[in-house]
Amino acid sequence: MAATAKEVTPTTSPSSDLVSRYAPEESRKGADIIIVEALEREGVMHVFAYPGEASVEIHQALTRSNVIRNVLPRHEQGGVFAAEGYARSSGLPGICILTSGPGATNLVTGLADAMFDSIPLVAITGQVPQRMIGTGAFQETPIVEVTRSITKHNYFVLDVNDIPRIVSEPFFLATSGRPGPVLIDVPKDIQEQLAVPNWNQPFRLSGYMSRLPKEPSEAHLEQIVRLIFESKKPVLYVGGGCLNSSEELKRFAELTGIPVTSTLMGLGSFPTSDPLSLQMLGMYGTVYANYAVDKSDLLLSFGARFDDHVTGKLETFASRAKIVHIDVDSAEIGKNKQPHVSVHSDVKLALKGINRTLESKGAKLKLDYTAWWEELIEQKVKYPLTYKTFGEAIPPQYAVQLLYELTDGNVIISTGVGQHQMWAAQFYKYKRPRQWLTSGGFGAMGFGLPAAIGAAVANPGAVVVDIDGDGSFMMNVQELATIRVENLPIKILLLNNQHLGMVVQWEDRFCKANRADSYLGNPSNKSEVFPNMLKFAEACEIPAARITKKEDLREAICKMLETPGPYFLDVIISHQEHVLPIIPRGGAFKDVITDGDGRTKY
Repeated sequence: MAATAKEVTPTTSPSSDLVSRYAPEESRKGADIIIVEALEREGVMHVFAYPGEASVEIHQALTRSNVIRNVLPRHEQGGVFAAEGYARSSGLPGICILTSGPGATNLVTGLADAMFDSIPLVAITGQVPQRMIGTGAFQETPIVEVTRSITKHNYFVLDVNDIPRIVSEPFFLATSGRPGPVLIDVPKDIQEQLAVPNWNQPFRLSGYMSRLPKEPSEAHLEQIVRLIFESKKPVLYVGGGCLNSSEELKRFAELTGIPVTSTLMGLGSFPTSDPLSLQMLGMYGTVYANYAVDKSDLLLSFGARFDDHVTGKLETFASRAKIVHIDVDSAEIGKNKQPHVSVHSDVKLALKGINRTLESKGAKLKLDYTAWWEELIEQKVKYPLTYKTFGEAIPPQYAVQLLYELTDGNVIISTGVGQHQMWAAQFYKYKRPRQWLTSGGFGAMGFGLPAAIGAAVANPGAVVVDIDGDGSFMMNVQELATIRVENLPIKILLLNNQHLGMVVQWEDRFCKANRADSYLGNPSNKSEVFPNMLKFAEACEIPAARITKKEDLREAICKMLETPGPYFLDVIISHQEHVLPIIPRGGAFKDVITDGDGRTKY
């Protein structure tokens, strides 16, 4: 039976250690209810908010909170990406607050990114007063309509008395089922209106509650175990949906000995250095991971969505395998690839059930994949992740590899989007979930630097390294000011090739190396590095250095890591480097490219 509003336990009751600064019947402004009360009651301690005319009351309310601290971004997109970095690295909802009009529309890329990658965000926007809506008022934008298709849900507040429920529901929506972004749009007159909040309002989410996944059935889990026992060449394909079930995943792999490969979003859910790991699969995945999927007779897809950068040509992807798909979102099951067995469930619950079944078999659990592993190890030896060195030039892969070595794989890594992102995915070995922060499905350049801010705020004392490219870095370079003011221990390792590297790689491979707006330097003086990134760091009082020779790299990275607070290291690399291996878009495993670079003509 579907739940009714009365049957849903409200979560608007105050946390046990929250002491209200207001008397129970004392009236207060809507903005104070939103910030000082409602967000505090949800346990919010940090927000990323940029003020404007339509949100000034919210910012005034922020100054009256002794609990919530605002980390001021220098651009609204920087704010939403920082909120994403906070959420991705902590598992808690990230909160961003912006004004109406251009402030709100600068949210759009971040909301779409969070929607693609299933990141819990709560975005609050100011809006023009209700009486002015539809008049073309200054900075009026119907942001609810603009963002409807790129949010999990959104709200337009029409009654100040609804604020306690409307602020509480998004936290539940953002974090339950398949996580995602939720937007709340609040007119300025609602922010200014006085009211006495009622904190005991029930949720109005009966339809949503009825669609949430239930406990997986024992019959389905038994069927999966039976398929495992019957298979000779199984592969476990894990996505971002496994980030909350890392321990269960490791136990499953330990019980079965099945090789594990991960999507870009799933990196860290299973330790990359584990002997059972095949590392990343897909377009820029390892040859042996893609080989394993291609030759498998059973593909166990846990918390992954069969996106095009993983599957390539759908008809040939895992074409020999029976497919098991476990996902918290029923819409993903069968959307791209039809499974033989599907389970609509939280992966954590499903894995716990499968592990119980496997453990109950005890001595009877005799799975022997020796021949399969010998086949895969042969591929590992034949096609390792590798790179070439040319004189004194710095191979970007080596820079990432060296960073891993010098940090023992313990820092949080954020990236922009492009070649540097793939090298960071390939050559840094991730030990744990939420250590790897990247814009996966949406591929939003400019993500790395502000995401590092959010991660540093969410993880005090942790070192965060933004491995970035010059193209991505320039898109949110202004956030260096936030890093300096907050004195965050963020290290920027810039792999600077003066080009949009991934575009150049595709031009080299498929466009006869014809350059079409992929050069980012100064055409009139190509011998000089332009712009001089060190000047950006200097302007924000961040210590910085540039290196051009491989022999100087180790000492430079050591200095970067040892310097307290932020540091910027500009590593000059060749634009002729290619990310390898690569399966061209729409291709199959047989089309994989394992050698060559921009020094070769195609």
